[in-house]
Amino acid sequence: MERTGENNGELERLLGALVCLETVDEARALLHDLCTKREIEDLSQRLEVARMLADGASYVDVSRTTGASSTTVSRVSKCLNGEEGGYRMVLERLGL
Repeated sequence: MERTGENNGELERLLGALVCLETVDEARALLHDLCTKREIEDLSQRLEVARMLADGASYVDVSRTTGASSTTVSRVSKCLNGEEGGYRMVLERLGL
């Protein structure tokens, strides 16, 4: 799926790197190389927001529990219920 402004070669290499990972330790190592500590925390928080929303928690409870801003909760909710399906797929595969 092509999006405006994405360099397809670079994106395809990143996606290939993600799918070639075999263990949690490998994923952790790549995340630590690619992202700052804060970026990793933000990504982790978004997944937790998605998990809580999928479980039926209110925006207020999600924001209070995770510390995520209302904007982040709203954006994650939009993605969770959107056509891409990334959050739903990952939550299902993780059994969350």
